Amino acid sequence: MSGVEGLVALVTGANGGIGGAIASTLGCRGATVAFGVRRDASSARRVIEELTKEGHRGDHDIFTADVSDPGEATQLVESVVARYGRLDVVVNNAGITRDGLLVRMSDEDWEAVIDTNLTGAFNVMRAAARPMMKQRSGSIVNVSSVVGLVGNAGQANYAAAKAGLIGLTKSVGRELASRNVRVNAVAPGFIETSMTAALPQSAREAALGTIAMRRFGSPQDVAVAVAFLASPDSAYITGQVLVVDGGMTFA
Repeated sequence: MSGVEGLVALVTGANGGIGGAIASTLGCRGATVAFGVRRDASSARRVIEELTKEGHRGDHDIFTADVSDPGEATQLVESVVARYGRLDVVVNNAGITRDGLLVRMSDEDWEAVIDTNLTGAFNVMRAAARPMMKQRSGSIVNVSSVVGLVGNAGQANYAAAKAGLIGLTKSVGRELASRNVRVNAVAPGFIETSMTAALPQSAREAALGTIAMRRFGSPQDVAVAVAFLASPDSAYITGQVLVVDGGMTFA
């Protein structure tokens, strides 16, 4: 039996490279996956079609919400619970970037990243805490970043949001532990996605030089780490940050 078999999992940002891989991995391992997307659901539909084609016929579905809006985040969680009767796993993966140097960063770019990447996760966690505490079980996994641990020039907003997400993980982990609800985070390094594919060759080579394993990770590398933290296999782990970076930070 798989560690997540029979569980109901909500994955936000499930239409992205990492989010799609997380949702697919959980679905392949027997979870019923609620795909949380903000607008375009085409990638999520493709993942569901692949799961069906491969014989993983769980009652997967797509739920649309802007998690930066407290009302929409609450409605998202309530809709998932109403549909499936419970909520066992939440993966907060929704995120955006608006890179720029500090002195040139607009208020709008700062607020947009904080609102989605940090406040969005807070909104979903706050809504999910009630049903999880009531059923006295659950696992929340927040997708942070190594940037939240070490910083990165030109990403003050993104680094602040991801660092804040780590503090949020630890604080909420302490609050919910007595109800058997675990809260952990993963911190990916350089992962092969559409964003890293757009890097100039010189930037890729410079990045590779900082990674002990001398390669970028894959979305699947992140997905299996999330699946572990989502499952009862990590039943005695909470408030932790699992770094998935090929030896970039050794944090």
